Amino acid sequence: MITRLQSHFYAYISKIRWLQRWGLKRNVINENVMEHSWEVATITHALGVIRNQHFGGSIDVNAVVVAALYHDCGEVITGDMPSPIKYHSPAITQAYKAVEKQAEQELLRLLPESLQPSFRGVLLHEEIPAEHLQLIKAADTLCAYIKCKSEVLAGNFEFSRAEEDVKARLDRIELPEVRYFLETFVPSYGLTLDELLK
Repeated sequence: MITRLQSHFYAYISKIRWLQRWGLKRNVINENVMEHSWEVATITHALGVIRNQHFGGSIDVNAVVVAALYHDCGEVITGDMPSPIKYHSPAITQAYKAVEKQAEQELLRLLPESLQPSFRGVLLHEEIPAEHLQLIKAADTLCAYIKCKSEVLAGNFEFSRAEEDVKARLDRIELPEVRYFLETFVPSYGLTLDELLK
């Protein structure tokens, strides 16, 4: 017989919907961490499929998508730290990475003990396979670029410099599936609904 104890894990991580991203910038289009996680997961899925279909990959697409869905859950404890702050100095980066790691461990401990082994490779970034993390980080960067472009197109030039910085980061990612996604899918994000339906 399985003994079941109450777990707050899913109720707790559901609170990521209340965490707004890009907190130090004026936003025309608000985005919360839950929405962002879904978008990262869908783009990670695309990158995995593109790698497998066009570039000789053998990614376990289902596993990488699940890890992408959970990739920012630790922010329910840490909050969303804007990248310019997170990477402001090596000392801040190191301290924040330690806080993120601790948050991941605390979330894992909220699960029933029998389920924890199955979640280690999802919640603990250090246990996610490197090639999966690579795709998740690439998708995360693509999402940031799409967000910045959307804000600039909406007339919010506070995101102009961020758009340039994120595009430069994307250009340094040497993955053909990222180039493929940029060329095939990203241009459509600038279209209106009427233009998409033509």
